[in-house]
Amino acid sequence: MPQTNIAPTKTNLLRMREDLRFAVQGWELLDQKRTILIMELMALVDQCVDHQRRVESSLAAAFAALEQAVLRMGRLRVAHCAAAVNIEANITLRTRKVMGVTLPVVDTSFVEHAPYFSPMGTTVWIDSSLEAFREALVILGKLAQLKISVLRLAHEVRKTVRKVNALEKIAIPDIRQGLKHIQDRLEESERDMFVLMKEVKDRLEKKRSPHAATQGALS
Repeated sequence: MPQTNIAPTKTNLLRMREDLRFAVQGWELLDQKRTILIMELMALVDQCVDHQRRVESSLAAAFAALEQAVLRMGRLRVAHCAAAVNIEANITLRTRKVMGVTLPVVDTSFVEHAPYFSPMGTTVWIDSSLEAFREALVILGKLAQLKISVLRLAHEVRKTVRKVNALEKIAIPDIRQGLKHIQDRLEESERDMFVLMKEVKDRLEKKRSPHAATQGALS
């Protein structure tokens, strides 16, 4: 609500000027935050789309290679080779901050204990499938990182936009209207005081005029 019910005093005028300065400064900072968040969000959305395509491509290549290995080696032999694979996948979670928003960072690494199986009776397709699945796992970790980051940034952007709009369309106009109300009332009071003082001065001069004329006649 417009702040028009505040007593029109110079103290309140100074206080509202400070409130307006603080509100405008807060709006500027939030507007900068909104711009930075939106730029970061758009960049992550582009990366997310790219990683989604890369995941689909890697998984398609991995399953195609696995299918070729099954055709050439037989399903049982491929199953035995898969059971012999000894690779430890380590997923490390870290965080980073963008304008106060905590975003995840996913790092995927592998510890290999080769050889997994004898090269006798195997085909290059099973090695290709293994490499493609490893690549897909790394990209999946990054894709999860990007999707969570996009969700958190989008949520923060919505919050920041609401705050910016509240300051820009409600708080700041209300303070300015209240400030104008106080200024108008103070100026009106000053005009009334000026008129009153002028009337007092005119009356004093009228009273002095006969007195001055009498003093002149006596002299």
